[in-house]
Amino acid sequence: MIEKLATWQARHSKIPFEMFALERDADEARRMDKLRHIYHRGQDLAWDGRDVLGELLEKHGGITVAPAHAAALGRVFEIILWGELAAWKISAELADEIVPLEAKMAATAQSHDEARHFYVMYDYLRALGYTPTRIDPYSQRVLDLTLGARSLVHKILGMQLMLETIALTIFAEVRESKVEPVLADLLHYYEKDEARHVGLGTQFLPTLLRRQTTLEAADTMLFQARLVFWSTASLKAMERDLHVLGIEAPHLIERGKRIQGKAYAEMWEQLGGAPASNEWINRILNGVDAAVFPGVDVEVHLADRWKRFVTGFRAPAVG
Repeated sequence: MIEKLATWQARHSKIPFEMFALERDADEARRMDKLRHIYHRGQDLAWDGRDVLGELLEKHGGITVAPAHAAALGRVFEIILWGELAAWKISAELADEIVPLEAKMAATAQSHDEARHFYVMYDYLRALGYTPTRIDPYSQRVLDLTLGARSLVHKILGMQLMLETIALTIFAEVRESKVEPVLADLLHYYEKDEARHVGLGTQFLPTLLRRQTTLEAADTMLFQARLVFWSTASLKAMERDLHVLGIEAPHLIERGKRIQGKAYAEMWEQLGGAPASNEWINRILNGVDAAVFPGVDVEVHLADRWKRFVTGFRAPAVG
């Protein structure tokens, strides 16, 4: 009787005993090996945030930046700060929910990285003289949408292939602007970590996408469309601060599309090529970006925005 009871209750165990019984073809085995490498690479390249930030502050004699730049940096990187916390929470969820060992290891490594990114960015903002509070509702919606994702596909798509690539783009632009030397050097460390995190998406997402039903695939497209909408609104909200830092939104967008396009191309390669609709989607996004981002303080009427949309739509698609 006791044995039967224990056996019945064991069916509801959260321990994934099937982890080592999963069937894999050669392609999936190769991708899983890459995910295992991401974990070990993360261990090899782990850095102490306290030491690194302290050394950079000493190297540059502290933070010296114009007040207008300091305020803009604070507002932009406060969004990054809370984004790092969201990434920490999501990667911890992925490490728990993912079954294949190699992908679970990669997600675990990311969780460790994101924890470091969060506390170091908080320490940097305090050194800048900026106290984090809340962010604009559009950026918050981007984070909440990803945090509330219902499936592994949505979580990985939203975090690894959308938010991580946006962060990589902003990091590269701010680093190259050299508006604040301590941050410019610090972002080198962030970029190396984030590039590995994108790899979890490009290598593991194809496995999940292959298992989706037609209805699930449609739901994923809808989720992605919502995320793109709010990401565009978020960028519009921070456009003026980026302008103060010498970063123009259209340039940042084009760079972001190249980074994101490279990640998606790697993923599509695992799935036999991009879907036929991909080019049309990219062209529509080109048109939207052209219409929404004419420039800071540039007055554009509705008819002119439509013309800009058409011009952007007709331009060669990026990604």
